[in-house]
Amino acid sequence: QVQLVESGGGLVQAGGSLRLSCAVSGSIVSINAMGWYRQAPGKQRELVAGITSGGSTNFADSVKGRFTISRDNAKNTVYLQMASLKPEDTAVYYCNARLRTDYGPYDYDYWGQGTQVTVSS
Repeated sequence: QVQLVESGGGLVQAGGSLRLSCAVSGSIVSINAMGWYRQAPGKQRELVAGITSGGSTNFADSVKGRFTISRDNAKNTVYLQMASLKPEDTAVYYCNARLRTDYGPYDYDYWGQGTQVTVSS
């Protein structure tokens, strides 16, 4: 019953910006970490950015200095602020949450359905 709802994708010109949002709902006990992955046509899904419950972040080398990840713990929401977008950033972006529910004692990864980001040259 955990659900991740993504929003904010769209079409932008190279050099533009977008902000993706992902809201998590359900029978959540705790969220260990949240992140964004992306998958471009013909490529493997890759980690774009992640943030832990303690606030530690990590980014793919290709987006360092351009993307920022943040959380709103009160809203169980994670954001990905994307700036200086490049055509190479075009992909489906997936929200991920590693969390614990009241159904069991272990963390488990949950995924959103993805939101398309297209950057035109």
